[in-house]
Amino acid sequence: MPDVRERQEELEFKFLSPRAVKSGNLRGRQRPEPPCAVRTELQRDRDRILHCKAFRRLKHKTQVFIAPEGDHYRTRLTHTLEVAQIARTVARALALNEDLTEAIALAHDLGHTAFGHAGEEALNSVHPGGFRHNLQSLRVVDVLENLNLTWEVRNGILHHTGEGLPATLEGQIVNICDRIAYINHDIDDSIRAGILSPHQLPQSSLDILGAKTSSRINALVCDLIAYSSQQEILLSPPVAEALTALREFMFATIYIGSRPKAEEVKAKAIIKQLYRYFIDNPLELPGKNQDDLPTRAVDFIAGMTDRYAINRFKQLFLPSPWQA
Repeated sequence: MPDVRERQEELEFKFLSPRAVKSGNLRGRQRPEPPCAVRTELQRDRDRILHCKAFRRLKHKTQVFIAPEGDHYRTRLTHTLEVAQIARTVARALALNEDLTEAIALAHDLGHTAFGHAGEEALNSVHPGGFRHNLQSLRVVDVLENLNLTWEVRNGILHHTGEGLPATLEGQIVNICDRIAYINHDIDDSIRAGILSPHQLPQSSLDILGAKTSSRINALVCDLIAYSSQQEILLSPPVAEALTALREFMFATIYIGSRPKAEEVKAKAIIKQLYRYFIDNPLELPGKNQDDLPTRAVDFIAGMTDRYAINRFKQLFLPSPWQA
């Protein structure tokens, strides 16, 4: 059988941008492995992420609304898929590496806790070393799932948020497309939930980006493609300002203080109480790795889905009906 991988690597060098990451010219894995005859290294990374347990658990983790009853609200999994779709569109248009872009996008939130950012804030407040989901995402792929990913994917996961830009243009795409996705789909979910009306959105942003979710995403993607260079992935200043205005509006209106977000007080209490419990009862933690006790507790709790955390809390702290 001809080496399909080598043929794909040759096509990347021939057709992708000079600034694109090439599968045949990577910085390597933490542990060397023999190559695959069919898939490039970045395709292997994408597949490993897609098939890992942490990825499957994203379907039961909060995006913005905790444990929503409706079937159409986003979860952390659907958010991840939307980021991957938007990011791949941009990467393709800029002749950058779609496989790298998709791998980073699929893995960027693997370290998110139950209850979304509320869970993240709770763990950050009780864990001596603090907690940031991007650092935990990298720990998930490196240690907990032991995926042995390439340096380029790992760098993109680490820097998809927070300080410092990703080292690759593909990673920079995910950094911006993550924000494009969550702002717009959180607006959509908030309108669906009846806690936000379209007329409340800042008109200055709508004048530039459009009134519909699809129009806004299309405007942002087209602008990102048109304004980016071979050195940096950027939105034009007016469009960047419009997106920032929407983000600030969502923080002021939805992310902080809205009626559904009031449940975060309870969610944080659950996370903190679980952490204290497992610190006091380390024998109930799964696994026997060599990490210190606080890290083991954080790994276990951060990996929980919303419903698992709630059920575990009930088992540990709420009385069960007595039966004869």
